[in-house]
This record gives sequence, structure tokens and C-alpha cells, in this order.
Amino acid sequence: MPRAPVPPVPPVVKPTFAEALRFWLKLGFMSFGGPAGQIAIMHTVLVEQKRWISDAKFLHALNYCMLLPGPEAQQLATYIGWLLHGTRGGLVAGILFVLPSVFILLALSLLYVTVGTLPALQGVFMGLKPAVVAIILLALVKIGQKSLLSPLHYAVAGASFVGIFFLNIPFPLLIIGAAGVALVARRLFPVPAATAAVQARAAQAEEGYFLTTRTVVPGTGFSGPRLLRQAVAAGVLWVLPLGLFRLFASDFGFWRGLSVFFTQAALVTFGGAYAVLPYVAQVSVAKLHWLTQGQMLDGLALGETTPGPLIMVLAFVGFMGGYTHFGGSLAFGALGLLSTTYYTFLPCFVFILVGAPLIERTQHNASLKAVLSIITAAVVGVVLNLAVYLGRAVLFPAGHLSVAQLHGPSLAWLLVSVVALYRFKVNMIRWIGVSAAAGLLYYLVAAYVG
Repeated sequence: MPRAPVPPVPPVVKPTFAEALRFWLKLGFMSFGGPAGQIAIMHTVLVEQKRWISDAKFLHALNYCMLLPGPEAQQLATYIGWLLHGTRGGLVAGILFVLPSVFILLALSLLYVTVGTLPALQGVFMGLKPAVVAIILLALVKIGQKSLLSPLHYAVAGASFVGIFFLNIPFPLLIIGAAGVALVARRLFPVPAATAAVQARAAQAEEGYFLTTRTVVPGTGFSGPRLLRQAVAAGVLWVLPLGLFRLFASDFGFWRGLSVFFTQAALVTFGGAYAVLPYVAQVSVAKLHWLTQGQMLDGLALGETTPGPLIMVLAFVGFMGGYTHFGGSLAFGALGLLSTTYYTFLPCFVFILVGAPLIERTQHNASLKAVLSIITAAVVGVVLNLAVYLGRAVLFPAGHLSVAQLHGPSLAWLLVSVVALYRFKVNMIRWIGVSAAAGLLYYLVAAYVG
């Protein structure tokens, strides 16, 4: 007896703006765990539970966001918000994704510079720093497992590490080079077209969702007048705070430099915060002297403890810049943090709100996927560089690479953290708390023995 055909799943109705607003607000407070955890939360809720967007549509948006500089999870939220409710939906989703972490990090930064010099708190950070390096190493493993799929990918990752670690090649040039390799590889080894059966299964998998790859979103495609309006609006938004600094700030040169520096950082943040931190650390620590290498590690630890994208660690750097430059002023430190946040995320909104209408027409573009694949492989090499850079600072705090200078307790806790996070799958936020307690305990024992 032939099996009765499976009835199609009824499509989900469009969520109201209020429904979406409640979700984006909730996401802003629970988006711990780095980009992988944040993207997993969005996929679980938006694709599997609410069925607002299909898996293929979700991955298409994610692929575009991963190709862009900036935090891919925040940009993905902005993209999906735009798909659901246009420009206002994208703005609300993107802003609420980072707003809770802004105020939490501001409070932590104020505490850091007021009581952070206490020896006991330094003990806490002694436990946090090796744990942060372990988290970076595991991020490297996860990115590598997903992106290093062929000898070409491994070769690009290795060349990227050699280029940035040994040759000091600027990160944007590595990305441009990786994109060039991708285009050449695409031409030499074209991907075969999907069969009719594969296409039919893909179409069936999209039934029952509000947004699918077949959905025609209003306002997509190229529009000269719209692009001009968006370019003018972006220019005004970038210049407006500078104009206020010019009128009211006592040291306009500092604020202009901060604005330009973090705009540049935002434009080269391919692969997320782990990829751009070496550049930010090099300039802010070695050139601008806003903070020390140890404080940079402390800021990364603080960034790991807050919800929202890890790129928020740049806001801590901006806080330390204002605080240091103006002689320990908490007010100017706070203004530096808010200004840094503004200039770090402004390009993210521009990329999505300008690019999303265009990228919607490229949902089945295999060349774009090929470029993304090779660029992600290059990011693996850059993340490895970051792990070496920060690991050296943790394990050899005196700066000399010798067995005699190796800090044994940090090495031990680094190994313990890797085992706990990788082998036993301990929750990252929980392990950060354990590491802080372990660092404090080590300090108390050392003080008692000493």
C-alpha cells in the first residue's frame, strides 16, 4: 500500500515588532559564550523553536556576516532583525545585542581602576589569564575543525600565521591575499552543481518557516538613491561626535585619534575579536601607551565575563585610553568607553543595512562561499598568532623566553583549563568563576606561606 504523502508544514506568520523586540532584549542579556555560543542560541530559538527563519536562510545570512569585518554574531542579529522588520528591526536587534554588555563592562572597568590594584584582585586575574588563553586555544581548535577542510586550507592557515607572526604583514593584506587565493582556486577547481534530488530535499527542508531562501524581501537589489542616502547618513553619524568633541572637549586631538583608531580597528576585524586584538594591543600598548600588556589581558578576561560580543574588549581599551590620558579621570574613562563602542559598532550597522539588500540577491552564489572558506582558513592562522602572543605574556611575564623564567602555576592552570573545557566540557562562564577563585586561593596561600 503506497505511503500517503506528508502534508506540507503550514508557514509561520510574521512575528510582530513587539515579539521580536522582546527576543532581542532577552538575547542581549544571555549572549554569553562567544560568537559560537551566541549564534547557537539564535539558531535554536529563531530556527528550531520560533521558525521565523529557515536553516538555509540563517546560514546564508551567517556566511555574509562572517565575510565582513566585525562581530559576526552581532551582525547576524542585525541582519535577521532587518529581514523581519526592515531598518528599525535591524537597529533594534543590533543595539540590544550590545547594550547590556556596555553598561556591565563600564561598571567592571570602573571597579578595575579603583580597586583593581589590590593584591587580592591581582590574584584573581592570575587565575583568569591562563583560563583566557585556554579559551583562545579551544576557539582555535573549533575554528580549525570547521574551516580546515583540505590541504589548501591548511596551507593558507600556515601562510597566514607565518605572515603575521614572523613577517608582520598587516592583517587586511592577509585577508586580501586569502580572497585572491579563493578566487583562483574557484576558477581552477569549480564546485559541481547540485543534483535535482538535492535541490528537492533543500526545498522541502524550508517548509513551515516565515523566512526562506525563496522569500522576496522588500527593498532588495541595488538602488542608487537609497545607497546615496545611506552613505550620507553614515557620514553624518561618524562626524557628529567629532563635532561635539571639537566644540566641548579640552583635547580634541586625543578624541580624534581615538575615533579614527577604533574605526580602523572595526574595519579590519575579520574573524571577530580574536583576529583584531593583536593589532589593537600593538598600537594601544606599544605605541599609544594607554595600558600595559598585563592590563590588556585583564581587559580580555573582563570581556569574557560579560554578555555580548567579545569585541567589547575594545571598549575597555578605550576606557583605559581616556583614563590614562586624562590623569586617572573616571569620567573621561567612561567617555572613552562609550566613544569606542560607538565607533566600533557604527561600521557594523553600515555593512548590514547597506549590504544586506544587495547580498540577498546572492543566496546561491558559490563563489561567495568559496571566498568565505579560504578567508576563514586565514583567520585560523591569525587566531594562532593571538594565542602565541597572549600565551607568551602569561607564561613568561618577565619577557624572557627561558625555562628559568617560565611561570609554573600559570602553565599548570592553563593545562587544567584546557582539560576542563575540552575534555569535560565545563561551561566557560562557570570555569571563569572557578579560575578567579583559584587565583584568589593561590594568592592567599602564597601570602600566608610568604
